Amino acid sequence: MSSSAVHPEIEVILFDVGGVLLTNGWDHLERAAVYGHFQLDASDQAEIEARHPDPYDAWERDAISPDAYLDQVIFFKPRPFSREEFVRVMKQASQPIPDSARGTLEALAASNHQRFQRMLGLLNNESRLLHEYRMETYGLSGLFQVQFSSCYLGLRKPDQAIYRRALDILGLPGERVLFLDDRAGNVAAAMHSGMRAIQFTGEASLRASLESLQIL
Repeated sequence: MSSSAVHPEIEVILFDVGGVLLTNGWDHLERAAVYGHFQLDASDQAEIEARHPDPYDAWERDAISPDAYLDQVIFFKPRPFSREEFVRVMKQASQPIPDSARGTLEALAASNHQRFQRMLGLLNNESRLLHEYRMETYGLSGLFQVQFSSCYLGLRKPDQAIYRRALDILGLPGERVLFLDDRAGNVAAAMHSGMRAIQFTGEASLRASLESLQIL
């Protein structure tokens, strides 16, 4: 039996973004950096963090606007800084990460000479505000043919529904889709949905995994 019969050829590779290509968009480290920039004291930070989870879940699913999130989490009391200034600093918290998968992504995107051209896409959790800023600022949109972001699908990882929705839209069985994410829980959820998945721990190990799958 051929290896292709045992392992169907992968037609789509989906990348997470935060922790794989860039810093996370608005996770605890990014929030802490922004709180420090605005010199928010410990009690204020604790109150903000207590308010954060539910509005953030809704914001990442595009169920509420950026202003609604900020009203509930940051501007529930007067601040010595403006909403526009806060958003500017929030955006600036997004940065490239060392040892990212960017080089691998670019190599895959440039490999038009391959016998089998794979579709490249993303599957991430992000608010529309930050997702679109990150795609444009770091030139990622041009590397992807499809974007399965929580802000577009109204679903978030590791909910099984987001993986199933991506497969439905692609019209492919899970074994023909490879998902890359730095978080073990998201990788496990993708595998439970039927996708093949790799936990990203660095570019060298990723390249080795892709070479073993005869993708690179």
